[in-house]
Amino acid sequence: MRSTKTFNLEDRTYEFARDCRFLVKDLNRTISNIEDGKQLVRSSGSVGANYIEGNEKLGNKDLIFRIKISRKEAKESEYWLKLLKDLNKGESNRIETLIIEANEIRKILSAIINILT
Repeated sequence: MRSTKTFNLEDRTYEFARDCRFLVKDLNRTISNIEDGKQLVRSSGSVGANYIEGNEKLGNKDLIFRIKISRKEAKESEYWLKLLKDLNKGESNRIETLIIEANEIRKILSAIINILT
């Protein structure tokens, strides 16, 4: 986990997805951790992927659409992280840090949407 915030949102969403993958890799191999971890890997990666696609926009509507998807994926990531936190008490602090990051990214994306609409 990084100790300072990254201000470039492409980098920050990449670091979020990377850190989620490191978490999943370190969790105990239970059925729920495997399945919830797969979902987290997908949604956390989609946050940055959609944001990057939006930056290569085909128009303002496309940009807003991609950022809305990115925001939705950040919220979904938060959901999977909360489930993992409840079932992995030993990783509670680490997961809480990722929950906070997912929430902050979602708020940043919401602010961008509000500016653009």
